[in-house]
Amino acid sequence: MAQPGRSREILANSDPQAMTHIDRRAFLDGAARLASGALLAPHLTGATARYAATLADGRVDVLLDETIGTIAPEIYGHFAEHLGGVIYDGIWVGEDSRIPNVNGIRKALIDALTRIRPPVIRWPGGCFADAYDWRDGVGPRDKRPRRTNVWADQDEIAALGSVPAKVEPNTFGTNEFMHLCQLAGAQPYVGANLRTLDPQAFHQWVEYCNAPAGSTTLADLRATGGSPAPFGVRYWGVGNESWGCGGNFTPDEYASEFRRYATWPVLRHGVPLAFIGSGPSGGDWEWTRRFLKGLADRGDLERLWGWALHHYCSAADGEAVSFAPHAWYDLLASADKMEGLITGHWQLMRETDRAHRIKLVVDEWGAWHKMTTNVDPSHLFGQQSTMRDAVVAGLTLDTFNRHADKVAMANVAQLINCIQSLFLAHEDKFLTTPTYHVFAMYAPHQGARAVRMVASAPRVSWTDGDKQTKELWGLAGSASVKGDVLTLTLTNPHATDALDVAVALHGGKAKSIRATTLAHRDLHAHNTFEQPHTVEPTTTEVRTGADGLVHRLLPGSVTQLRIALGV
Repeated sequence: MAQPGRSREILANSDPQAMTHIDRRAFLDGAARLASGALLAPHLTGATARYAATLADGRVDVLLDETIGTIAPEIYGHFAEHLGGVIYDGIWVGEDSRIPNVNGIRKALIDALTRIRPPVIRWPGGCFADAYDWRDGVGPRDKRPRRTNVWADQDEIAALGSVPAKVEPNTFGTNEFMHLCQLAGAQPYVGANLRTLDPQAFHQWVEYCNAPAGSTTLADLRATGGSPAPFGVRYWGVGNESWGCGGNFTPDEYASEFRRYATWPVLRHGVPLAFIGSGPSGGDWEWTRRFLKGLADRGDLERLWGWALHHYCSAADGEAVSFAPHAWYDLLASADKMEGLITGHWQLMRETDRAHRIKLVVDEWGAWHKMTTNVDPSHLFGQQSTMRDAVVAGLTLDTFNRHADKVAMANVAQLINCIQSLFLAHEDKFLTTPTYHVFAMYAPHQGARAVRMVASAPRVSWTDGDKQTKELWGLAGSASVKGDVLTLTLTNPHATDALDVAVALHGGKAKSIRATTLAHRDLHAHNTFEQPHTVEPTTTEVRTGADGLVHRLLPGSVTQLRIALGV
């Protein structure tokens, strides 16, 4: 339950430890001063609007002239691993399937993906990547070998028969993945096997993907799969979770392995290759410090384009749908740790990379729940997505936007039938989740100019499962400008309380406003195959004027304000 008390300014591009706290009196006084001269509430004018601002629960100030950086479209990336039902029964249905498909790829997925403009998709893992031989997934499909999937011993699927979750058929390989990317309009991000293959296999995979048509035997092999033209793959992950399933290396050992894989001559074939290192799990500061020092000591920092960070959020009860009231806030607080991880690792990276040439790549993030709501037993780690997961997606994407100068790519885990998926599918059934709708609402941020915004509201207080009192910010968001349009996205974490928010623009005025809201009176609400439209956004027009906007954010909601700017 929301409680009056302290509030926190969320400052773009700042250290969370340095965020300012203000008391409620100062907050309300400030709201009165800042409400004038920006936007107009649809039903208020003049002194009435200014008075209403003093009664608002929160305040947002958008500083249009204070640029953080360009929001890389790749921040809105996705992740598809050969795990459970992600590939088979999710993405791939086969060319001979009665399910509508485009060369074997589920058509409903392609249609939904293109609407949110996916910039990049990461594949084939995850832990699967460091057990995968790319040569198994090329050439004629009927000649490809069947292999035991690295996830086969998981208890949840061990008792099942010979399903793709256990026995990998390799019918979906490199050419098929590249075709998925082409259909969706996304760039491919390929994870190379560092644990069980050698650098030569990696270099040959680069050649298979990027060598000009007809130039080499591997280019000819690519053509037999229906793709004579090179794929032009730029992004390459050198191993995955090398501190764990990817080899259990020390950071010093991994630095040595990274050099073996990424050192010249990895032939570019005309593509500016971008190597992404296997970064830390959450707050493993020593992994970042020691790996980068290991590269710097040999003068090899220039070989690293991006540094991959992984962070999954969770609540103690682990339930995806039937969660306890306190678990709403427990999950949001866990997701909110992303801010400190970004700023913390960024500061450590500066010790060796003073110019901050290397950027952060958060290539695994999302909410991880118990596997009790998967739509089919073979969908390992499958879970439903509720309004709580939508708010997690909104607050996380807002965090990335506010740190657009640091984060160059991110990949939500995972695309379909898994952790925090945008889609669920089984056989001919398919749906979009609340998380998908957040990505659609946030799509205008892609490639826009992130600008500083300050959000203030009374903090939320709750008692967790251990009877400990906890607190969380009461309002968060991000802002960006593209052309003459401002996109302002906001999340209200309050499970029970609406939040009236005074919005002020500094450096510009509004000509028109459109509000899109994702919310539901039941915070456990989710979409099912029987009721696929239970949670969907609604859009309304907001009238503009000269004095100020007080906009109501519904409980547990994600809101997008699209504001046309004028003089």
